[in-house]
Formats: sequence, C-alpha cells, structure tokens
Amino acid sequence: MGIQFQKEVELLKKRLLTLSTAVEEQLVNACTALLKGNSELADQVVAQDENVDTLEVHVEEECLKILALYQPVSTDLRFIVSALKINNDLERIGDLAVGIARRAQFLHSFGKEIFPACMQEMFERTRQMLRKSLNSLVELDVEAARQVCQEDERVDALNREVQTQASSMIAPGSESVRAAMDIIFVAKNLERIADLSTNIAEDVIYVVQGEIVRHGRREQSGR
Repeated sequence: MGIQFQKEVELLKKRLLTLSTAVEEQLVNACTALLKGNSELADQVVAQDENVDTLEVHVEEECLKILALYQPVSTDLRFIVSALKINNDLERIGDLAVGIARRAQFLHSFGKEIFPACMQEMFERTRQMLRKSLNSLVELDVEAARQVCQEDERVDALNREVQTQASSMIAPGSESVRAAMDIIFVAKNLERIADLSTNIAEDVIYVVQGEIVRHGRREQSGR
C-alpha cells in the first residue's frame, strides 16, 4: 500500500484513540460520580455522550472510506475490519457509562454506605480491563490482550456478588427497592463493559495473529 493509504490509516488510528480516551474518561467519571455522590460529574458524563457519538461516526466513515478506496488485504484488512467492531464497542461502552451516571444522580442522596463493599473492586477491575485493552490496541500487544481475556471471569463473579448483596438490602415499600435495583443495574453495566473490553482485546489478537478467539472463550465459560 502507498503513502496515502498509510496517512489514512494513521488518521484512523488517531480518531480511534481520541474516541478511546473520551470513552475511558466517561467510565471513570461515571463511577467516581457514583461512589462519591458527585451529581455535577454525573451530569458531565451525560453531556459528553453526544461528542462520543460524533467521534464514533467519524471513525466509521474513515473505515468505510479506506475499504472503498484502497481495498486492503491481509493484516491491513484485519485492522480496518477490527477497527469498525472496536468503534462500535467503544460507543456502547460510552452508552453504558451514561447509564451508570444517570443512576448516580439518584443514588447520591443515599450516601456511599449504600454500596456493597465489592463495588469499588468491580469498578477498578473494569476500568483496568478497559485501559489494558486500549493499550493493547495502541501497542498491538497480544500478551496484554490475552491478560484482559483472563480477567473477565473475576468481574463476572463480582457482578453476582453485588447482585446478592444488593438484593439483601431491599425493604418492601421503601426507596431501598429502587436503590437496590439501580445498584444491580450499575453492576450489570460494569460487567457488560468488561465483556466489551474483552471483545476489544480479542480483536487485537485477531489483527496481529489472525486468530479468532471469541467462540472458544464462550464455549469455555458456557455462554
């Protein structure tokens, strides 16, 4: 491929990195707003959603432009196809972060004592999975990508633990019912973000090695 193709790919990488940074910031701010009761920060996450959607459109347009003009093959083709999928996953992570922020706007009145003890660990592990998956994308680091895939089961276990603890706090006829349901919703969103981070890591493995690992992981986990 020629110089112009390489310029287009570099532009795509920059746009994908910009989107990645914005989405990671959304997740961190949403969880910080939740655990610290910061409703203003939650509002910022919601307001940022339109910008993330715009960035996602730009990345998709660049991918389609490269496919149409240059018809890449081999590793280049795998990268562009994976970029399209990762772009969609990042936009979904942004939407899930917005969902967490909206729950934070209600839950802040209860104080941080309402959250199960393992909630902080779940947030930290999910954030680390997203960060590591994005780093593996930038560096095309297969080893780091495989580490992300291995960490997903722990987040799944934390999700189940949060659901159990949140369910036990419900007192019929009180606002604790909605609070518990919102906590369960947040945990589910974090679990889904971890899954999407794993998808990104799996796409990195595909780009570098041409290996499709997703179905094998689902068979092992029973999904």
